[in-house]
Amino acid sequence: MTAPDFVYLDNNATTRPYPEVVEALARHFRDSFGNPGSRHAAGRRARQALELARESIANILGATPKEVIFTSGGTESTNLAIFGFAGRNSQPGAMALTAGEHPATMEACRWLERAGWRRHTLEVDADGLLKTGQYERLPWDDLKLVTVILAHNETGVLQDVQPLARMCGEHGVPFHLDAVQAVGKIPVHFHELGVTSLALGAHKFHGPRGIGALLLREGVELAPYLFGGHQEAGRRPGTEPVALAVGMARALEIWNADHEDRTRRVRELRDRLEAALLATCAPAVVNGARERRLPNTLNIAFPGLDGEALLVALDLEGVACSLGSTCASGSAEPAPALVAMGKPADVYRSSVRFSVGQEGTAEEIDEAASRIARVVGRLRAAR
Repeated sequence: MTAPDFVYLDNNATTRPYPEVVEALARHFRDSFGNPGSRHAAGRRARQALELARESIANILGATPKEVIFTSGGTESTNLAIFGFAGRNSQPGAMALTAGEHPATMEACRWLERAGWRRHTLEVDADGLLKTGQYERLPWDDLKLVTVILAHNETGVLQDVQPLARMCGEHGVPFHLDAVQAVGKIPVHFHELGVTSLALGAHKFHGPRGIGALLLREGVELAPYLFGGHQEAGRRPGTEPVALAVGMARALEIWNADHEDRTRRVRELRDRLEAALLATCAPAVVNGARERRLPNTLNIAFPGLDGEALLVALDLEGVACSLGSTCASGSAEPAPALVAMGKPADVYRSSVRFSVGQEGTAEEIDEAASRIARVVGRLRAAR
């Protein structure tokens, strides 16, 4: 078998849309082109397609259709929640967020800090898991917003958010969950999680870019963040992108139809890559809880090497990966999640993220492992 020219292991950055999704997009760009707010046949056709997509997404994610707000993606969904909850208050208060958060959350909270809000950091341990016993110390009388990342984009670490969700519910504090990396990779049930809102983005699970959703518990109000028309029940103005919404629903349906098998296959590929690299690239360090992480994600350090140089060399060798959040690419700062976990400099400066896709094969993984080992050996020999 001929070796592939290019092995794509950056699926946490974005995924290739399924062929069925591309077909659905083309069909609805052609047939559902009407404005879903228009009161004629073309508008009604578009509205029907939009609402069917909303119902499908709600059913898979354990929500009601009224709780699904279509957005442009995960970043907008998180911003909509954070600023929407904050804007309900006449005076700044306290907010709590996970250490090493995604830039969509961190930058929004930094803006609130400049407006007088007080930030409390939820600390993580060396495995990236939220430390126990810290929730009781939060300033619950002053706390007006909590936001946590369910599956970390850099390490894949999965958090148990239900204990914190229960405390937020007892104190009447809105709890936003960034589930952008989780949805379409592991089962996510909005109502069972007990959170107030949840962000997702289609391009993380083989759907189209430019579409996402915010799940918002029924009866909860958000202060206006964008201004315009009355789309999405007045919560997110702008003409709805019908074809993109249908594409997102189709991608989620494909995953949901056999998600147990898909999860098993992806985990096997991830573990195959991990075992190969630990065997051929020692010393190597896996970052994050080994048993509580996304089935597709491997964040691994090669102490003594420079992550940037490694990234460039791997690209030239035909292996696509990343140093962490693509939303923070270009930054000279070390990965915040690894710093929050207390990793030493020689680990966080030499870490790269490999994220397997649902289209991957064992042959591709073996070829990637061989190329990575070759690059690591070459760079170490050149030191």
